[in-house]
Amino acid sequence: MQIVRTREELAAALRVAERPIGLVPTMGALHSGHAALIAAARAASGTVVVSIYVNPRQFASGTDVAAYPRDLDADAALARTAGADLIFAPDDATIYPPGETPPAIDPGPLAVRLEGAARPGHFAGVATVVTILFDLVTPDAAWFGEKDAQQLRVVEALAQRRGGPAIHRVPTVRDADGLALSSRNVRLTPSGRATALAIPRALQAATSAHASGATTAGEIRAAALAELRKGPALNLDYLDIAESATLAPIADEQPLATAVSGELLITIAAVVDGVRLIDACTLPVAN
Repeated sequence: MQIVRTREELAAALRVAERPIGLVPTMGALHSGHAALIAAARAASGTVVVSIYVNPRQFASGTDVAAYPRDLDADAALARTAGADLIFAPDDATIYPPGETPPAIDPGPLAVRLEGAARPGHFAGVATVVTILFDLVTPDAAWFGEKDAQQLRVVEALAQRRGGPAIHRVPTVRDADGLALSSRNVRLTPSGRATALAIPRALQAATSAHASGATTAGEIRAAALAELRKGPALNLDYLDIAESATLAPIADEQPLATAVSGELLITIAAVVDGVRLIDACTLPVAN
């Protein structure tokens, strides 16, 4: 496996790379969820490129950027084991060259609600860095996790507008206790982690309510909220029920069949121990 840091090194490595090229964009602090992305790319690609870059344009403050964990040696070891061929680990000047104006990328209407409302500018930063990575790596396909459901849909729409690459979804990887893997989980205290487990339990409660015959979004919301309220209080930002493809919100009184794509997206965002956690699941509906 090769590690490159500059645009010139990346271009040289890609000139001799076997196609198709699969890209797994990351911000480092890799874990088993990232390994699942890399393994999925490995199964379908001639060359697997893993980008590791903490993008300042998707953070609210420089303090948050500085606090993000960085360990390239550990990341490289995991990526190598999972099947990566090439790591692209640029610095800020490589992604955003001084004197050049980065492209102004509109993340589109899917970025307006939820994290788009809670973190203004976040998805514009995501769309910008993803566009730059797509241009530099020229992948045939890229792999993203389903946990960050809104980001996934924003990237899918971005790729569709630009005519590629193909975007592949990889299911959320969870620890044995059910918590969705995230680089942020290491910042949770033991008691905070116990509190955070209400999030996957709430998604499971929503799934069970649906399986038991719930016919409105309100019934599903009530089941999830009841689970969230059982344990220590967490700082709930939102519990959202939306049409999966468009992210259009579904009101509590609406029949589930109003999800015209035939799928609901349930998303929970909450803060525990000062750590913002996001998790999601989809539910099929008949219409």
